[in-house]
Amino acid sequence: MSDDTFSECLPERTFEVLLSNVQSRHEVNEEQLVAAARAVLQESDYTSAMVSLAVVDDAAIQELNCQFLNHNYPTDVLSFALQEDGPHLEGEVIISADTAASAAAEVGCTAPAEQLLYVIHGVLHLVGYRDKTPEEAHQMRLAEAHFLELFGWDAAFQCGCNQAAADTDSEGPAQGAATP
Repeated sequence: MSDDTFSECLPERTFEVLLSNVQSRHEVNEEQLVAAARAVLQESDYTSAMVSLAVVDDAAIQELNCQFLNHNYPTDVLSFALQEDGPHLEGEVIISADTAASAAAEVGCTAPAEQLLYVIHGVLHLVGYRDKTPEEAHQMRLAEAHFLELFGWDAAFQCGCNQAAADTDSEGPAQGAATP
């Protein structure tokens, strides 16, 4: 069997990622965030996906957090799987640029690194990662570190030792960190 014949047997992988930046207070590296979402999708079991990324402020994410999770406070990232149909995924990831900037200042990293972490974390949730148990959280941290490294960032936390990374179901803003 030639390489051409083998590649014809593989399913085509199509990942559409759209980004909407609806806040104006903080810089956003839109290309990097879209590329990060695609990177996570490429390494997932899905062969196609349509994912929407939104960068919002704390007021907007607090409203969504209250509406969908009954948590009346801003958070770092929310992710919603809208459709999971076999090998196809549709979902949304919303991150707060305000929370990213605040958390970055607290832990001594950059806001773009924090935003990148939030997108990676949110898309990891979409593709099936969880972080409710210590083992799940450990696997999530390992995956986050892997994808941060792909984009030139070293994880500023040790997997399994520091639970400061983004958590969509946390009791408040996460204090995740990534540093250049």
